[in-house]
Amino acid sequence: VQLQASGGGLAQAGGSLKLSCAASVRTFTLSRLAWFRQAPGKERELVAQITWNGVTTVYADSVKGRFTISRDSAKNTVYLQMNSPKPEDTAVYYCAAKVSGAINFSSWGQGTLVTVSR
Repeated sequence: VQLQASGGGLAQAGGSLKLSCAASVRTFTLSRLAWFRQAPGKERELVAQITWNGVTTVYADSVKGRFTISRDSAKNTVYLQMNSPKPEDTAVYYCAAKVSGAINFSSWGQGTLVTVSR
């Protein structure tokens, strides 16, 4: 599975930003897609995940009500809509995929930097 993330950049606090991640794999092999992030000096953390059928989503408490994960099965793409970002959301964001039958997220995109200014 190859993942290509895009959409990072500079956002103002209270604004919005949308990340995209295109998966180059037959989608029937995927079970979940997710966004993780890693801020300087901190461990990588799960931001949000979604089942490929779109039925189930899970969010970190820190982004609930502000971020929305979604996917477009026709485009093999998962999105992260970031509304009302805060400076503490500044991090490198990674998309990840879990194939059917796997326990862990085994495929990772290259990361895209999101910087939120005050």
